[in-house]
Amino acid sequence: MPDMTKSETVTAPDTAVADAAPQPVKAEKVRSLWGDAWQDLRRNKIFIVSAILILLLLTITFFPGWFTSANPTYGDLSKHFLQKPQLGKLFSPEWLGYDQQGRSVYARLIYGARASIAVGFGTTIVVTVVGGLVGMIAGYFGGIVDSILSRLVDVFFGIPFLLGTMVVLNSFPERTAWVVIGALGFFGWTQLARVMRGAVITTKQSDYVQAAKALGASTPRILFRHILPNTLAPVIVVATISLGVYIGSEATLSFLGLGLNGVSWGNDISDGGNQIRVAQWIMLYPSIMLTITVLAFIMLGEAVRNALDPKTR
Repeated sequence: MPDMTKSETVTAPDTAVADAAPQPVKAEKVRSLWGDAWQDLRRNKIFIVSAILILLLLTITFFPGWFTSANPTYGDLSKHFLQKPQLGKLFSPEWLGYDQQGRSVYARLIYGARASIAVGFGTTIVVTVVGGLVGMIAGYFGGIVDSILSRLVDVFFGIPFLLGTMVVLNSFPERTAWVVIGALGFFGWTQLARVMRGAVITTKQSDYVQAAKALGASTPRILFRHILPNTLAPVIVVATISLGVYIGSEATLSFLGLGLNGVSWGNDISDGGNQIRVAQWIMLYPSIMLTITVLAFIMLGEAVRNALDPKTR
């Protein structure tokens, strides 16, 4: 009996020490800004809806033959616009009716997406590259370089965007997609240059940039390895929202007769305006498609901005 008591008094502290021993804590995986943004975007219904719409539009752009077999430029005067749309015949050439030249409105709707999307993406790429480089150089070097480039931005920013683009396009008899992209990009880079300049001025004061300078890193390495990756967030947001604006601008120029010489939503809206009293569908369906496209890119940009903005967390 005494031995059992002694054993209890000896083993009790060991058990208490074992229970009190700290358990290993599982290290949590640290997510970056982009990782946190992706987690927020996956739960954002606006982002999901806009992404699905944009994916559908891109599919229509690259594979229009999957959606219609009709020729958008072939006109059959026996199928006049007074022949109303056959809404029960889904995805057929007569589904959305015909225009005043006997061309399928549905086919032109499908093939018109290619022109608008191509101009929107092309202009966004040009604006992002030109505006990003100008803003990066101005913000990083400062001084006289910043003053000269900032005044250049102010000059272009003072020119009305659409008015300046119309003047440039009016001098080209043949307005292809490249001509329209160049004209829109020539006047549209100023906003993104200002955004990049402000982001670079903030980022170049960071410790990792100062450490790279102290270690003797070259200027291109500092700009493209350390500063550029940390200033992409506001640039992506502005570029995404601007993409929808450029698509709307292309349609506006085409509506005024200064846009693309070919199948375009803006051209169809302009042609349908002359027959709006007797054949509203010629103007209605391209307008709806254009509105959905512009709204999809603007909603995507808003969702990305909210996900990348730390103030909204």
